[in-house]
Amino acid sequence: MHLSTDLWRKTLAPMGSTIEDVIKNLDANSLKIVLIVNQEGTLEGTISDGDVRRGLLAGLSLASDASSILNNKPMVVPLDVDRELVIQLMKSNKIQQIPIVDSGNNVIGLHLWDSINTVEELQNKMVIMAGGKGSRLLHHTENCPKPMVLLHGKPMLEHLIERAKVEGFKHFILSVNYLGHMVEEHFGNGDEFDIQIDYLRENSALGTAGALSLLRTEPEAPLVVTNCDVISDIRYRDVLDFHTLHAASGTMAVRMHEWQNPFGVVETKGIDIIDFDEKPVTRSNINAGVYVLEPSALKHLTHDEHCDMPTLFKRLRISAGRTVAYPIYEPWLDIGRPEDIVKANDHLDARVSDLKND
Repeated sequence: MHLSTDLWRKTLAPMGSTIEDVIKNLDANSLKIVLIVNQEGTLEGTISDGDVRRGLLAGLSLASDASSILNNKPMVVPLDVDRELVIQLMKSNKIQQIPIVDSGNNVIGLHLWDSINTVEELQNKMVIMAGGKGSRLLHHTENCPKPMVLLHGKPMLEHLIERAKVEGFKHFILSVNYLGHMVEEHFGNGDEFDIQIDYLRENSALGTAGALSLLRTEPEAPLVVTNCDVISDIRYRDVLDFHTLHAASGTMAVRMHEWQNPFGVVETKGIDIIDFDEKPVTRSNINAGVYVLEPSALKHLTHDEHCDMPTLFKRLRISAGRTVAYPIYEPWLDIGRPEDIVKANDHLDARVSDLKND
């Protein structure tokens, strides 16, 4: 835990901010909290990363006023509060930030739970579905498996593993099929990457969930499962924490997708026109290809039988298991077409540039 004299200022945002403004602030400050203040600098409330996600799930849009998700009674402490008390408050309330205010409730700092240099190694295994052929990528995958397609000079699968490793994941299981030997030759048992790698070898395509039926033993902790072709700034550890917090059998990361009808829509009742909607926008949550599953969820799979994730989630619901959606707003891209490779390279270029500037 530490008190930052400069970084906390990046979390400040004025009243009247939109949810999109808050998301940009969260992305810029990396502290998972935004402090909403009035013109005098007085704290009006806080908005956490979780508040944003709950608001998006509730149907709010990026243009919605951030006050709709504002916690207007946040926990705060004065500057002279004892350090041990701050630690105890954070532990008992399961929070990572506490604003510091003066007698007029003006923000003067922020206490942070500092775990940057002490990332705990996770016992959870990460399964990466790396067996797809990538037929839409044309010549890129003719003699190369999709996970090994180069992005920013390195296989897309390697980018994914590196990000997860930073968050404390050490044991990876790769499901391979099409030209799987090329994946195994590059990654081996993981020693070169200071991780452990095991393989699930599909004789035929088993779908995004079916490959899990090949696991020899039931995992002891929830599994994080991801498609290999998802390039995102999503924090896998946060999805795992969300899954545990909500006591779910299965958690699916979802992303809001907007589609604008190019035509004016006429609403009718019988032959009577009752309303018009000029080029309406339809919003829906789409599957983002990242999941967390309880070990017991694997009992709903049949060994070496095809099954996709939506089907598994349906089976979990039928058996009274709780399935929840984790909304993401971080940059996200499904590498499915040649033009997506260009977009992914641009995103990775920007990420590297940001790290150099920090």
